[in-house]
Amino acid sequence: MTVSLPLVLVLGLIAWGAVKFLGVRIWIVVVIALFGFLLSRTFMAPAIDSGTRDGVDVINGTHN
Repeated sequence: MTVSLPLVLVLGLIAWGAVKFLGVRIWIVVVIALFGFLLSRTFMAPAIDSGTRDGVDVINGTHN
């Protein structure tokens, strides 16, 4: 059985768990999310995208 979950959903669940169970303050989650949003507009965005895709491929076991 294969289950497909968007990475955004998985990261959202991790953030919710951190706030709920680890006591991370919500403003810290918001700051990190804004940092990621702003970082996506920089020259590092292609490297981050490529690294994320490669990491997901490794986890999924789909090597080219």
